[in-house]
Amino acid sequence: MLRFLVRRLLVAIPTLFLVITIAFFMMRAAPGSPFVNERQLSPEVEKAVMAEFGMDRPLAEQYVNYLKGVAVGDFGPSLKYRGKTVLDILRDNYKVSLILGGLSILLAMLVGVSLGIIAALRQNRVADYLTMAVAVLGVCIPTFVTAPLLVLVFASRLGWLPTAGWNNGALANLVLPIVVLALPQIAIISRLTRAGMIEVLRSNYIRTARSKGLPESLIVRKHALRAAIMPLVSYLGPAAAGLLTGSLVVEKIFNLPGLGKFFVNSALQRDYTVVMGMVIVYALLILVLNLIADMLYAALDPRVRLS
Repeated sequence: MLRFLVRRLLVAIPTLFLVITIAFFMMRAAPGSPFVNERQLSPEVEKAVMAEFGMDRPLAEQYVNYLKGVAVGDFGPSLKYRGKTVLDILRDNYKVSLILGGLSILLAMLVGVSLGIIAALRQNRVADYLTMAVAVLGVCIPTFVTAPLLVLVFASRLGWLPTAGWNNGALANLVLPIVVLALPQIAIISRLTRAGMIEVLRSNYIRTARSKGLPESLIVRKHALRAAIMPLVSYLGPAAAGLLTGSLVVEKIFNLPGLGKFFVNSALQRDYTVVMGMVIVYALLILVLNLIADMLYAALDPRVRLS
């Protein structure tokens, strides 16, 4: 296990370095400046502001200084939110994205796995066709379409839920964002579970279990499901990272103070340091969650050895 972790760490460090490098130079190559707004600064003031943030130095020197800061956990100050560092922004807003993402992936797993099992056990029947039709719709219809539709129906027309806002994490304000985030994941998870379950149910050891007279529910729960969700484990790493760091569209539509909303605003305002900080957090989450997925894979399949 220790050898496996060390090897993954040796791969993760250059991967993260590459992500930081590409993101840094892409942000600097983007047109515009974080110091250009509706009130035009004089050349002297703009020069002083650029010097304050070290952006008057050669690009290579800025890059090296940024890497030195990241190495000690300093992502620098925000260029637009005065008096705040990138870590302050991340610390103040990660809880919203964490709650939304965590509940969304939990709902998606519960509903998606259940629908996938039902579809596999009733293959080529009405339940299977209905489940897969819903899955196709969930994959094809983007969140910027489903979010306004659900707001129109359940908030504007029926008045059951609020249209937007956080309201200190009240349950009524969480329902629509969580459902919108979970719907595409439910569709993908149900399809992956169905495919895996169908393949496993046709395997020899399942036939042996049935020949011994074991109840079908026990066969599905203890024997088939464990092997069927193996492809799902690999998918959930990147999917969970995306949900936990906040949905760009959903947080913007529902006016939620999460990381996704700040990422969009910072990108539009050319707030380089905030965008870079969120890219690094997202990359770290993917690396960590993929590592966890590999460990779960080994725990579910005794044939897999971590070495």
